[in-house]
Amino acid sequence: MRIMIIEDDRVLGNEIKLYCEKWGLEVVCATKFHDLCKEVEVLQPHLILLDINLPYFDGFYWCEKIRKNSTVPILFISSRDGNQDKIMAITTGGDDYIQKPFALDYLMAKIQAMLRRTYEYQDHVQMQLSNDLQYDFSQGLLRYHHEVIELTKMENRILAILLKSRGKIVSREELMMQIWSTDEFISDGSLTTSISRLKSKIRQETGVEDIIITKKGQGYLIP
Repeated sequence: MRIMIIEDDRVLGNEIKLYCEKWGLEVVCATKFHDLCKEVEVLQPHLILLDINLPYFDGFYWCEKIRKNSTVPILFISSRDGNQDKIMAITTGGDDYIQKPFALDYLMAKIQAMLRRTYEYQDHVQMQLSNDLQYDFSQGLLRYHHEVIELTKMENRILAILLKSRGKIVSREELMMQIWSTDEFISDGSLTTSISRLKSKIRQETGVEDIIITKKGQGYLIP
């Protein structure tokens, strides 16, 4: 997923960029503040972080301009705390608003929630885990020989997150943050329990071992 940061504070913009990249996101900081629409057109981002106070024209102006040609999610980031600014952000086409200063983990939760709402439910794919074992993203179902393996809501979310990063290690911190972004809370202990039960269910129902691999001190991986 490609994130575009439209922020003239280079220190803040770079701080956000580095943090987002740790979560596996591609991040580009805008530079052409006189022609942001052209830059958006070229970059084709999946989400835009947009400040209000910008050179040349403010964020409200650019939001309206971008909206004429794109439905990309726009998250306003601003130090302004007035209700009128928040109303303007929404009425000009913004999807959400976060006030500076903010914690980077809170910003990431917002970003992931917006990406999930916008793109995750557009998936209509089935992923093969092994012979006769597949996961249906469109329905959120795990099937073996076309029979559904019953999973709890938490087990389902964990499996979907790991599959979307298939081939890559997903840290416990990242797993918990992505689950929190869906308005579900999970503790460190309950995450361990949920993953253990998920692995056990798959093993018992299919006889297949090592669908989810634990990388000690790193996280989890579906190869």
